[in-house]
Amino acid sequence: MAGHSKFKNIMHRKGRQDAVRSKMFSKLSKEITVAAKMGDPDPDANPRLRLAVQNAKALSMPKDNIQRAINKSQTGDAENYDEVRYEGYGPAGVAVVVEALTDNRNRSASNIRSYFTKCGGSLGETGSVSFMFDRVGEIVYKPEVGEADAVLEAAIDAGAEDVQSDEGGHTIYTAFEDLNDVSSALADSLGEADSVKIIWKPQTPTPVDGEKAEKIMRLLDMLEDDDDVQNVYSNFDVDDETMAALAS
Repeated sequence: MAGHSKFKNIMHRKGRQDAVRSKMFSKLSKEITVAAKMGDPDPDANPRLRLAVQNAKALSMPKDNIQRAINKSQTGDAENYDEVRYEGYGPAGVAVVVEALTDNRNRSASNIRSYFTKCGGSLGETGSVSFMFDRVGEIVYKPEVGEADAVLEAAIDAGAEDVQSDEGGHTIYTAFEDLNDVSSALADSLGEADSVKIIWKPQTPTPVDGEKAEKIMRLLDMLEDDDDVQNVYSNFDVDDETMAALAS
């Protein structure tokens, strides 16, 4: 796999699981609060909140943390966050899409611009790279949920558009508007997914290696560590040899 998923694998190989999990809990809490504040605090009546809660549970986020984030949305203590998308080019012309939830647009823009600059990239205007991505639904299952053929059959029956299976698990893609229906159907046949998200899926990967690969990893690492950043997507592709070198 390329892009964001491969970057995640490298982070885990470097032994950053605890730091990544703590950061992810914080980001999920923010998403849960925002989703509950914008819609109904009942996940069954709020698709965005339902997805956020499902993803939090998949990462073993404690129920008390989830409920606390929902409760916060109904009090005066909940911050007002703006949803902002940033787009730019990293080293080797790699396209990067950044989704943020921020209470200070100026701070976020300044920080994200500095990350791109430090790593030899440049922040562009909204729409400058997103045309190279498709907005789709992504449903991820662990490998033990079943063999590739069985998962493929279940995905087809559920109305999915594409399935990619490897030793890391099964990734199922759906049309943007079909995500809730497909994920519900798959939950009946395969059980609860590891994650269910709307993502930016690159249309064509950009190969990178050597020093440029190291720089793009550094850029994505800095972006992921920013408290305002919720999701990062890129169209980079790194071969196995370069991956092994970066992970060592």
